[in-house]
Amino acid sequence: MRRLRLILFWTHLVAGVVAGAVVLIMSVTGVLLTYQKQMTLWADLRGVEAGPPSSGAAALSADSLVRLVASRSKKTPTAVVWRNGASMPVEVQFGRDGRQYVSVYTGAVVGTGSAGMRKVFSVATDWHRWLAMTDDARKTGRAITGWSNVAFLVLVLTGMVLWWPRNLTWTSLRSVLWFRRGETAKARDFNWHNVIGIWSALPLAAIVASGAVISFPWASDLVYRVVGEAPPPRAPEGGSAPRTAEGGAGGRERPSAPMAGRTTDNAPLVGDVPTLAAARMSDWRTVSLAWPKSTEAPLVYTIDRGMGGEPTKRATLTISRTGERTRWQPFDSLGTGRRARNVMRFTHTGEVLGFWGQTLAGLVSLGAAVLVYTGLLLSLRRLLAWRRRVARATASPQPDALRA
Repeated sequence: MRRLRLILFWTHLVAGVVAGAVVLIMSVTGVLLTYQKQMTLWADLRGVEAGPPSSGAAALSADSLVRLVASRSKKTPTAVVWRNGASMPVEVQFGRDGRQYVSVYTGAVVGTGSAGMRKVFSVATDWHRWLAMTDDARKTGRAITGWSNVAFLVLVLTGMVLWWPRNLTWTSLRSVLWFRRGETAKARDFNWHNVIGIWSALPLAAIVASGAVISFPWASDLVYRVVGEAPPPRAPEGGSAPRTAEGGAGGRERPSAPMAGRTTDNAPLVGDVPTLAAARMSDWRTVSLAWPKSTEAPLVYTIDRGMGGEPTKRATLTISRTGERTRWQPFDSLGTGRRARNVMRFTHTGEVLGFWGQTLAGLVSLGAAVLVYTGLLLSLRRLLAWRRRVARATASPQPDALRA
């Protein structure tokens, strides 16, 4: 056991020193991204007046609203999002070209989103994912953050073993479970490292492991294989998957395309969207329509009764425009592998458990930053102590020299 602990200790130390700086960056940016969706929406809608212009004013039909958007837009939208509430505007997304918030009563543009807030989160996301590298260098940045994340998982797992007291007594447990006062700097860092590591170990392991699933195709495929399913085929390299309703940190927005010759007659007939959503999910909060690529493409609605990152509260409704059967896909209807993959995607941000899951993920990310900081300080002190021992051994007189 002593030799095993020694191997685990040096594995833990080397992994921490090699990946520490990158893990620290990902931890700090993870804290900044904790409430990205809520803060972005708050900033977008702050000061926006989208309620009924007069008492008893009727809302435009969804079809009329979509036609109006199509008639005045130079670019094709990528998605249209309805939010439940009489004073909530409809969001029209144009991929990387931004968004418009439109009044459901007049069709007027009442806001275009907060460029400042989105810029802050965009910078934090770029550092979190690929260390702010650009263009072709992003592949390198993503590989660095991905493998640093794997090293962090090694740190968490080996740390869970190393903190376990050799003598399992309440006294020994209490010394590593609670913060102590009046310690020297070295003892304080060691205490903080142990206490924070112990209390955050399980959620941190889940967050880091799910991060590996996001970073590496082989890890994502492994989720399917573990449950006995074949992984789904991948899009060709360079292709882009359509933007999903959750938005936010789920992926980059795809660019909108020029509307080249489009007319209002080509705008899709979308039906009574709020009624359509309520019939399937009475407590819905958002409905997102992915803008169809052609007049024959189906209408794909994502209906969500959660906060955008809770896959168990989201369903997809696909309505064919060429006569095929309507398809309703709640979370429970998905295959086991896809359900597991969706859950792991939002385990990384804590959103799978809603607001309190996000809060826990943010706190754990903050704890991870402290773990890296204290771990690097402890490693530095160990290195300096080793160098002092070597210097003393070199400077001390040798036995042969004394005899001479």
